[in-house]
Amino acid sequence: MPFISRQTALGRLRGRIRRNQPIVGAGAGTGISAKFAERGGVDLVIIYNSGRYRMAGRGSLAGLLPYGDANAIVQDMAREVLPVVKDTPVLAGVCGTDPFRIIPVFLRELKAMGFDGIQNFPTVGLIDGVFRQNLEETGMGYDLEVAMVREARRLDLLTCPYVFDADTAKAMAKAGADVLVAHLGLTTKGSIGARTALTLEESARRVQVMHDAARAVRKDIIVLCHGGPIAEPEDAEFVLARTTGVAGFFGASSIERLAAESGIEAQARRFREMTMPRRAAQRSGAAKR
Repeated sequence: MPFISRQTALGRLRGRIRRNQPIVGAGAGTGISAKFAERGGVDLVIIYNSGRYRMAGRGSLAGLLPYGDANAIVQDMAREVLPVVKDTPVLAGVCGTDPFRIIPVFLRELKAMGFDGIQNFPTVGLIDGVFRQNLEETGMGYDLEVAMVREARRLDLLTCPYVFDADTAKAMAKAGADVLVAHLGLTTKGSIGARTALTLEESARRVQVMHDAARAVRKDIIVLCHGGPIAEPEDAEFVLARTTGVAGFFGASSIERLAAESGIEAQARRFREMTMPRRAAQRSGAAKR
C-alpha cells in the first residue's frame, strides 16, 4: 500500500466531520479483517497484538499479559495486513512502555515498513489499583506513552492514542495527538466479551468529559468513542446522540470479533441444516439380505 501522509489522512477525517458523517476506525487481527473492513468503508485500520489474540479466540486483555512481545507481534502482523490494505491509513499499536526498545528508533522502523500512524497499545491506561501505581513508580507509566505520541508527532505520523479520563486526554492533547480514542474498557458481548462494564448512559458522560478536557487544550483535536458497552452500531449511535462534538467510533472486537463469531456460526448452521436428497435403497444390498 502507498504511504498516506498525516495531512492527507487528517484531511479525509475532517471531510467526514464537515459532511456530518461518522469517522469509523477498525481494529484488525488478520489480513482478511483489514481487507474487508476497508471494503466496508472504514477510515482507519489499526493493528496490535490483542487483535491476533482475539481472532485466535482469546480475550483481548491477553494483549496486556506476558504472552508475547507486543511490538514484535505488530511487526509480524504488518506483513499480513499492510499489503492488502489499498487506500486506508494503517496504524501500529505500539507498546510505549517497552523497556527493551529505543522508541524513537522503533517508530522510524514502523514508518519505513509502511505504517501511516500509531496508537498506544498495549497501554497501562487499562490497569488500575496498586499494580498501576507500582508501574508508575517504577518507570513504566502512562507518561512514556505520552512521550511516544509526542515523538510520533515529530515524525509526522498520524497519532490516535487511547485516553481514559480528563487527565490523560489533556496530556495527549498537549503532546500533539491528532485523534483521541476515549476508551471505556473491554468490549462487552460475544463469547469472550466483558460482563462488567459501564452503562451506555455512563459511557456517554465519560466520553463527553474526555472530549471537553481535550478541546480545552486544542480546538482542532478529533475525539472518537470506543469499548465497554459500545459493541453494536446502535450502541455507538446512542452515545453519539448524547454527546456533543464526538466525531465517531473506533471498533476492534465490535467490528471483527463479533462479526466473525456470529457470521461463522450462522454459516455453519446453514450447512448443518441442509436437506439431503432422498436416495433409493441399493437393490444389490437388499437382494443379498
